[in-house]
Amino acid sequence: MNLKPLKGIHHVSALTANAKDNYHFYTKVLGLRLVKKTVNQDDTSVYHLFYADERGNPGTDLTFFEIPRAGRTYTGTNSITSTSLRVKNDNALQYWKTRFEELQIDHEDIIKEGGRAKLFFKDHEGQRLVLVSDEENVGVAGGTPWDKSPVPQEYGVTGLGPVQLTVSRPERTIRVLENVMGFREIQGFKREDGNLVRVFETGEGGTGAEVHVIEEGMLERERPGRGSVHHVAFRVENVDELNKWVEKLNEHHLPNSGFVERYYFRSLYFREPNGILFELATDGPGFEGDEDFEHLGERLALPPYFEDKREEIEARLKPLETTN
Repeated sequence: MNLKPLKGIHHVSALTANAKDNYHFYTKVLGLRLVKKTVNQDDTSVYHLFYADERGNPGTDLTFFEIPRAGRTYTGTNSITSTSLRVKNDNALQYWKTRFEELQIDHEDIIKEGGRAKLFFKDHEGQRLVLVSDEENVGVAGGTPWDKSPVPQEYGVTGLGPVQLTVSRPERTIRVLENVMGFREIQGFKREDGNLVRVFETGEGGTGAEVHVIEEGMLERERPGRGSVHHVAFRVENVDELNKWVEKLNEHHLPNSGFVERYYFRSLYFREPNGILFELATDGPGFEGDEDFEHLGERLALPPYFEDKREEIEARLKPLETTN
């Protein structure tokens, strides 16, 4: 089977307990653009919000499912323990450090780790995030920050960077990354706490195409809640390639969802052996099939197969004002 390599990170999906507060933080504080306000297609009673660059290019989407009664997250192993957001250069990190101080956002000092400048911070629900400088990066290109953002375009977030997996038995996760998904191991690094981070890349490589794996066998499994990550998705070029991936997962006897229609992209879901949910998602069709570029994210968008239930769906959602 002639499979093309995965192209990098497609999106990361996390949990929030409050869509209104979440919208405020990610658009007014972080300056991302809400490119789609829709519903969780597996539970249409809750919002699914997509934040990204100017038009939601693949590799720039950080998405949230609203779970209004979500409890706190009990951090632990076998989970996605940080999500990276790319900025153009080291100077941008200085801008963000000052901004976080002014807005009283929980953050650490800028550090150099694995050859890159980084700024760790958390959102209002404890979501574990890190801004990563692309100053010395080569590989998958970033996106274009929205020019109507409250954050100056030169400092804006350009996309998703490395996703950190913390697992109890790394050899099991690594076997899938390398032997099934085609990732290759490159130079790792030690964190300030002494833990070894093993680095894997796909496609063109670089910050937009890396997975970082850390071994932590002493902790209990993470109990997810608000501020936790639900899954990470990786980029597949098109539907033909996605169908080949379905075949490949079946050949490796990895239980999976098979082909799933998401309208804005097409998907395939499976869990790696330590229990972390992975998704493979196509680069298209994208977010402009039901809204024009200038008005992305302003109205509740529903895939055509939910339109006949719009009245019922809207009645169950708490109104969320998102006009630009």
